[in-house]
Amino acid sequence: MPLHPITLVGAGPGDPELLTLKAVRAIAQATVLLVDDLVNDAVLAHAQPSARIVHVGKRGGCRSTPQAFIHRLMVQEARAGERVVRLKGGDPFIFGRGGEEIAHLQAEGLTVAVVNGITAGLAAVTTLGVPLTHRDHAHGVVFITGHAQDPAQTPDWAQLAHTAHQCRLTLVIYMGVSGLAHIHAGLRQGLPGTTPVAVVQHATLPEQRELICTLDELPQALAREGLRSPAVIVIGDVFRGLLALRDRAMDTHAGQA
Repeated sequence: MPLHPITLVGAGPGDPELLTLKAVRAIAQATVLLVDDLVNDAVLAHAQPSARIVHVGKRGGCRSTPQAFIHRLMVQEARAGERVVRLKGGDPFIFGRGGEEIAHLQAEGLTVAVVNGITAGLAAVTTLGVPLTHRDHAHGVVFITGHAQDPAQTPDWAQLAHTAHQCRLTLVIYMGVSGLAHIHAGLRQGLPGTTPVAVVQHATLPEQRELICTLDELPQALAREGLRSPAVIVIGDVFRGLLALRDRAMDTHAGQA
């Protein structure tokens, strides 16, 4: 009997209504779901009552289920004839280890399908009413992780900042809160201190929190507001309008004090 494909499904940034129709169908057909920590439990309402749900925690900065164990479990369940869905927050192919998992499963002779999800970096700025690209302010966007597996492969933040400034790019940094001091020091070597920044925690969820500030203000503002992971840091001139609104509100408040 031929084995069922294993499906890597992006559950999106948190709001269950942002699931794609294809993701809903895949979840509904699964007999075994391997679910990451950042997946909203409400997403699992689409699963069959008889489906087996295995939580395999994956969250930056926290204790995680070993990737090798997840690989073995997917192979084991697929070879047992189960319809396996690997359910991930965001998108499997944007900092979701989808490439690693596909390579391992294909090496084991298994077929893999992928269902994209909305990545947190896009969803976060959308909740603020801001685009990632803009004809006047941003000619492109860079998605980058602030948490390299190998410290020797840490991005050259100064060079990245210089390129972003010269080419008018929006920077979207995932998993960057814990290493902010190092990231900030590098970015300031290539970007003006007045560059607008947004930090969004728990994007699209009821508990979402956000911070709008300048690059110079970022370390102190983040510490003051107490934003923590999971959060994305987005840097670029697309936030000029929001920064101006913030400054006007602060001026009004100061005038009334």
